[in-house]
Amino acid sequence: MARTFRRHRQMHALSELNVTNLLDLAFVLLIIFMIATPLINQEQTLPVNLPVESMSEQSQPDKDTKFVAVTVKANGTYLIDSDGNRPLSPRELPGRLQAIAASAGAKNAPVIRIRADASVPYQNIITLMDELKKARLGRVSFDTQVKT
Repeated sequence: MARTFRRHRQMHALSELNVTNLLDLAFVLLIIFMIATPLINQEQTLPVNLPVESMSEQSQPDKDTKFVAVTVKANGTYLIDSDGNRPLSPRELPGRLQAIAASAGAKNAPVIRIRADASVPYQNIITLMDELKKARLGRVSFDTQVKT
């Protein structure tokens, strides 16, 4: 009588699935989205038609530099990002800029990012610049769109 030494292979499904790699991937993606979402939301909260300029090389700011965005809307109101985007009238603007300068101190003055609508009268920009000088906030940058 012949004897076979083969094992009988059973075809059955695995009852356990190793999900460690999937969890690692999920946590990495979660961290990336948690970091990227506030940066994306900050720029998209205030729809402003920025002026257009030609493409040029940009210098990278210091990593310790703090920025405060001041938006000048087409209707003449001002919005400061640290105020939760509450509209400010031209009369309220000086007091709010003084408060920003006082809270930051002389050595840690933030860079003011001016985001003005392309249709804003030039006088509104000059008024803002004048108030920034009075508040001793001299570091200014203008946001623009790149010409395509």
